Amino acid sequence: MSPEERRRMIVQSVLPLMVEHGAGVTTSQIARAAGIGEGTVFRVFKDKDELFATCFAEALKPDQVLDAIAVIDLEQPLGDRLVEAADALSAHLQRMGALMAAMHGSGKRPERREHGDGKDRRRESMSVMRDAMAELFEPEQKRLRLPATQLAALFLSLLFNGRMRFSETGDEPTTMELVDVFLHGAVEAA
Repeated sequence: MSPEERRRMIVQSVLPLMVEHGAGVTTSQIARAAGIGEGTVFRVFKDKDELFATCFAEALKPDQVLDAIAVIDLEQPLGDRLVEAADALSAHLQRMGALMAAMHGSGKRPERREHGDGKDRRRESMSVMRDAMAELFEPEQKRLRLPATQLAALFLSLLFNGRMRFSETGDEPTTMELVDVFLHGAVEAA
């Protein structure tokens, strides 16, 4: 196994442990989950802080959600496409939120040291998610009131902001409600 493959394998093994144990995850647990010796962890990563920083960077990557959006059938109605995409995006947010909550709860915050500026990563991540979402609008191009990329940005804004604000109050709209209001507005047709 190449060093990069081993690194990736360790990170994938550690992410669920970080959600479960936060910064309290032990090197013994890490090694057991990855199927390696404890010493191997420190041959691949300088220390646990570097491992945690790499895990945070991996969790922020939108690769999984982009793969899910890419396989959405463009032949189905737009509303169904948006519901599928919203579910994939919501799952991505939940994974990130669970990791952040566990780590913050155990006193560890993500570090930005070796992985570039967090704002640039977030901006890039949002940009690629917007572009992937815009492709879902493309089959309706002739019927769209705004460019597909602008609609994708509006949809993501509605989805992300709506989920974050209302999850605390228990008034979170269902995915279907959110998509319906996005596509048809808030007012009944006269």
